[in-house]
Amino acid sequence: MDVAQQFAKLVEIMVRLRSPEGCPWDREQTHQSLRPYLLEETYEVLEALDQQNEDELCKELGDLLLQVVFHAQIAGAASSFTLSEVIAGITEKLIRRHPHVFGVTQSARLEEGNLTQLKVKVNSAAEQRSLWEKLKKAEGKKSAIDGVPAALPALQRAQRLQQKAGAAGFDWENVNQVIAKFNSELVEFRQARRDGDPKHLEDEFGDVLFSLVTVGRWLGLNAEDALRQACDKFSRRFRLVESKLAATGENFDSVPPEKLEALWEGAKKENR
Repeated sequence: MDVAQQFAKLVEIMVRLRSPEGCPWDREQTHQSLRPYLLEETYEVLEALDQQNEDELCKELGDLLLQVVFHAQIAGAASSFTLSEVIAGITEKLIRRHPHVFGVTQSARLEEGNLTQLKVKVNSAAEQRSLWEKLKKAEGKKSAIDGVPAALPALQRAQRLQQKAGAAGFDWENVNQVIAKFNSELVEFRQARRDGDPKHLEDEFGDVLFSLVTVGRWLGLNAEDALRQACDKFSRRFRLVESKLAATGENFDSVPPEKLEALWEGAKKENR
């Protein structure tokens, strides 16, 4: 079967699962009840990407696609919107946001013969990001940073807010300025520690993290990915130290800090 047939079969299965003769669990699901599954499937896709496991990525993308179809089916049953409208919406948006590729104005529709040419030249990904934000603003977006979900992980949200602000022209001139700002935030954090006000300390700690995201962004790094990899690295090393202690009948409380440090350094070397 081709892609269209496979997709139609998936939709047909979802319709049957939600029908009176279908599955009780599927029938009782709502947009809200599916929230944790949508989030879980998204992170499983990210995990497959981190592991560079193409087979697992294929499976996880299927699970994520199911969530899209599931939500659309729920909405269709409530006469809110249909899967067809979901697909049409994103298709039209992609064409509207890429006038340098499809040559259409922001108001163009997809009907054949109703596409007005717009001469736009884009020479780099950076220029495309800038054009993308301009087109979004022309569509009625009130702020350059609209469209960044508050529910995103904080590091990822910080990076996306900065990227959008930067695309609008609100950014540093060079990485040296960025590093200087980070150092000034560290000074303010140390001062907050001396002041002893927990709320002030938390505020300054947040500023340090936010400015560190800026440093990473200017160096071409993704803060969320970097921290996730650091967590994975820590987990591997911790388990290795844990297993070595267990092999000698020891635990973290029973050995001196010097030995823990030596075990940790050994775990780092083994992991490399």
